[in-house]
Amino acid sequence: MSAPAQAPGHARPPAPLRLSWLRSLSLHAIVLVLGAFIVVPFVFGLVGGFKDTSQLSTNPFGPPSPWVPENYTDVITSGSFWRQLLNSTFIALATTAIVVGLSAMAAFVFARFAFRGREFLFTLFAIGLMFPFAVAILPLFILLRTLGLLDNPFGVILPQAAFGLPVTIIILRSFFRTIPREVEEAATIDGCTTFGFFWRILLPMARPALATVSVLAIVASWNNFFLPLVIFNDPNWWTIPLGVQQFYGQYSSDTARILAYVVLAMVPALAFYAVAERQLIGGLTAGATKG
Repeated sequence: MSAPAQAPGHARPPAPLRLSWLRSLSLHAIVLVLGAFIVVPFVFGLVGGFKDTSQLSTNPFGPPSPWVPENYTDVITSGSFWRQLLNSTFIALATTAIVVGLSAMAAFVFARFAFRGREFLFTLFAIGLMFPFAVAILPLFILLRTLGLLDNPFGVILPQAAFGLPVTIIILRSFFRTIPREVEEAATIDGCTTFGFFWRILLPMARPALATVSVLAIVASWNNFFLPLVIFNDPNWWTIPLGVQQFYGQYSSDTARILAYVVLAMVPALAFYAVAERQLIGGLTAGATKG
C-alpha cells in the first residue's frame, strides 16, 4: 500500500537548501555586526567633530545643534597638519620604494636560482617575522645616533624598510615561483639576460604581487608611531600619528576638536584603502590561482 502523496502547497524545501539559506543568513549577520563595530565609531567621531564639548556631554549620540564646523576648518587651515601629512606621505613612499625594490631582487634570487644555503638564508628572513620591533629599539636608537640620523627622515625610512623585508620577500618569492620556467627559457633563447628577464618580463607579470606588498608597506609606515616618536624631536618632521598625540595633549579638554582632528587624520588612509583594496585582495590571491 503506497504512502499518500504530500499536498503541493505544503512541500518543504530540501535540507541542503535550508542549510545553505541558514549559512548565508549567519554570514550576513556576522558581516553586519563587524561592520557596525567599524562604522559606528567613525560616524560618531565624524558627527561629534561638528559639536562642541558641552554638546558631547549632554547629547553624545544626537545631531549637532548648532553645528560647529570650525573644529574641522581650524585643522584644515593649520600648517602643521599639512606638514605632518606630507611627512607621512614622503616617509611611506620612500620606505615602500626601498623595501619593494630590495625584496623583489632578493625574492627573484630565492625563487629562480638554486645554490647551497638558499633555504637557510630564506629561513633567516622568515625568522625576522618573529622579531618584535620594540625589542630592537634601544640598539637601533644608539646606531642611528652614531650615524647622525636622529631628526632625519632616513632614521625612520631605513629601519622600516629593514623590518618590512621578511614579509615582502616571502610574498614575492611565492609569486615568482609560479612563473613557468618555459617563459624564462624562451626569453633566454631570444637573447634576454638574467637581469633583462627580471626587469622586462618578471616584474611586469608580478604587478598584482608588487601592488600588494606596496600597499602593505605604505600602511605599515603610515601607522608607525613608536619609531617616529623615538627618532623625531623636531616638530617639523612629525608624522600624522605623532600629530594626533600632540594635538590630544594640547586640546585634551576639547573633545570635539580632537574628534575632528582624528577624523581628518583618518581620511587619507581610508581613501587609500578604497583605491587599493582591489589590488590588495587580487595580489594576495594571485599566487594561489596562477597556474
